[in-house]
Amino acid sequence: MKRFFIEPMKRLRSLLQLAFLCLIFTTCSKSEVTSGDPDSGTPPVLPQNLYYPPLQAGGQWETTSMESLGWNAELATSLNTYLETEGTQAFIILKDGKIVMESYFGDFTESSLWYWASAGKTLTAFTVGIARAEGKLSLNDQTADYLGVGWTSTPHEKEQKIRIVDQLRMTTGLDENIFECTLPDCLQFKADSGSRWAYHNGPYTLLQNVVAAAVSEDFSLYFNRMLRNRIGMDGFWLAQGEGNNIYYSSARAMARFGLLVLSKGVWDSEVILKDAAYTADMVRTSQSLNKAYGYLWWLNGKDRYMAPGSQVVFSGPLIPSAPSDLIAGLGKNDQKLYVVPSQNLVVIRMGNDAGDALIGPSSFDNALWQRLSEMMGL
Repeated sequence: MKRFFIEPMKRLRSLLQLAFLCLIFTTCSKSEVTSGDPDSGTPPVLPQNLYYPPLQAGGQWETTSMESLGWNAELATSLNTYLETEGTQAFIILKDGKIVMESYFGDFTESSLWYWASAGKTLTAFTVGIARAEGKLSLNDQTADYLGVGWTSTPHEKEQKIRIVDQLRMTTGLDENIFECTLPDCLQFKADSGSRWAYHNGPYTLLQNVVAAAVSEDFSLYFNRMLRNRIGMDGFWLAQGEGNNIYYSSARAMARFGLLVLSKGVWDSEVILKDAAYTADMVRTSQSLNKAYGYLWWLNGKDRYMAPGSQVVFSGPLIPSAPSDLIAGLGKNDQKLYVVPSQNLVVIRMGNDAGDALIGPSSFDNALWQRLSEMMGL
């Protein structure tokens, strides 16, 4: 096991640069499908004083200490013990973009690659936004416009009602009991699109085919060119099972993406996602059925939520012990990508199942954030 808690070096962001970025955002068009928030098309308030690690391989990622942040550093040892006990392979905390804590366990190292599972859905959501910002697609477009008539086995009139936004919201109305298969015979009618929320990998995975058709380029190549390479990520997409496409990367690559989302689609002085409305809508409630779900992102702080594999509506926030504005990519076997805008925090966890063997939210989320909140004094 390796642990790093290192001293800080401050770097202020230029007010002129922030003004320039806000000017760019004001030119973005409003999203054609919004959450209902009247401010959904307004420029986002960009976090100030964020640090961005260098793009080149081997570049030094600046660090800061828990003591300088007023955190309880004595609790870090017990946190690491807990993480190791729960099967963690890699764990990183960023504050203002700088590394506060970075731990690896067993044979896992900084260069080791691990799967994101469904936490990688957030990468696809972001890439859809990039394609939309380029004018390649509209969220209101019928999915059949890109996948062709008969991409499902539903009646034609039902298939024509399924839109890209339904794939992002998990409201296609297709039967989720055939969970991962993307073949037409597997995509069967259960309810009208938009009328039912159900966590379903098949229609989600086909979003990547939609993007590929829209941009006339292989999805992985487009993703690498428009997102991965521009923020210094490593990693690759690997097809598994009956069409499921899983992202593999180092822990630091996941942390880089979290930092990009924290910075509302901006990496240093470069705007990666030039659509302020989509950037905002992606991480707010996308429909009325599951208030804790945006565009493939999980949302904390809502008064009710639904979980994968169930039609039960649970009362209360998704992760009670975490900050209410937390957003998350959550994957099988407790792959975790947490972003907390109010605290300028990114927290990532890669590893084996911590106990519940679930494909998204789990009790580990709340148990971990109880410890983090105590350590950080939240």
